[in-house]
Amino acid sequence: MAEIGRSIVKMDVDELLNLLNKALADEWLAYYQYWIGAKVVKGPMKDAVIGELDLHATEELTHAQLLVTRIIQLGGTPILTPAEWLNMTNCGYDAPTDPYVEEVLNQNIKGEQCAIRTYSSLMDITREGDPVTYDIILRIITDEVEHEEDLVALKEDLDLMLARRR
Repeated sequence: MAEIGRSIVKMDVDELLNLLNKALADEWLAYYQYWIGAKVVKGPMKDAVIGELDLHATEELTHAQLLVTRIIQLGGTPILTPAEWLNMTNCGYDAPTDPYVEEVLNQNIKGEQCAIRTYSSLMDITREGDPVTYDIILRIITDEVEHEEDLVALKEDLDLMLARRR
């Protein structure tokens, strides 16, 4: 089955698998960053931020599932240990050591911006060479753009609320 999946790809499949595994590392770290952020966040608008972080965590996990499925379709092996996530990540991981809502929002906005850059590059690479992967990446980047917009809107609301108190 993987042979047919590989045969339609008109690019270096091993390089593509490496890039997909790097994106998979990002998704697992993003999932955890959102999930743990929702548990520790404190400050004004905390409940709205928790709701958004929980939703984004679920969507990042869905992205990881899409990537794993494609990696396997291409005959590859998804990264198998959490230790590999930090070694392979494009975007890194920002632990929410300062749980104040503004800081958590800033960290996650930064993560989404990196994810958008990563997936934009993957779209460029796969547009002509692998339409199946391109379609998956398009679905993921659509969510990532929405995530950034959601987080920026929350940050704008927080900034307005704090400005009015001054």
